[in-house]
Amino acid sequence: MLETKLRTKGIDHTVLHVKDVAKSRKFYLDVLGMTVNHEDATHAFLWCGGGQMVALFQVGEGTDIKPGDDVNHMALRIESGTYEEVKAYLESNGATVFGRPGDDRCIYFDDPDGHRLQIMYPD
Repeated sequence: MLETKLRTKGIDHTVLHVKDVAKSRKFYLDVLGMTVNHEDATHAFLWCGGGQMVALFQVGEGTDIKPGDDVNHMALRIESGTYEEVKAYLESNGATVFGRPGDDRCIYFDDPDGHRLQIMYPD
C-alpha cells in the first residue's frame, strides 16, 4: 500500500484513433518530425520529445469510435520557427491552419484524421 499520493512525472503517451495508421504515421514522421518507438500493423508509438509519445491506434470497422472525436487538441512545443514560417510549412504539407486573431504565439491545425493540433513556440 502506498504511504503517499502518486507523483506524476509527466505524460507517457496520448492515444489518437486514426483511419489509416500508415497515412497518419507518415504525417507525424515527415511533417512533425517525430520518430518511431515501436509499431505493428494497426498501432504506432511515436516519440515526440521529452520522453513522451503519441500513440496512433487504427480504428477497426464496426466500432463506435470515430477518428478525430477523442481528443479536443494536443499541443506540441517546437524548437524554432516564426509564425509565418510554420504556417507556410504546415499549409505546404496539406494542413488547414487556424488561429486566434492577434495571437501569433501558437498555431492550430488538423492532422489527416481531423485531430486538432496546436504548435506552441519556444519561451
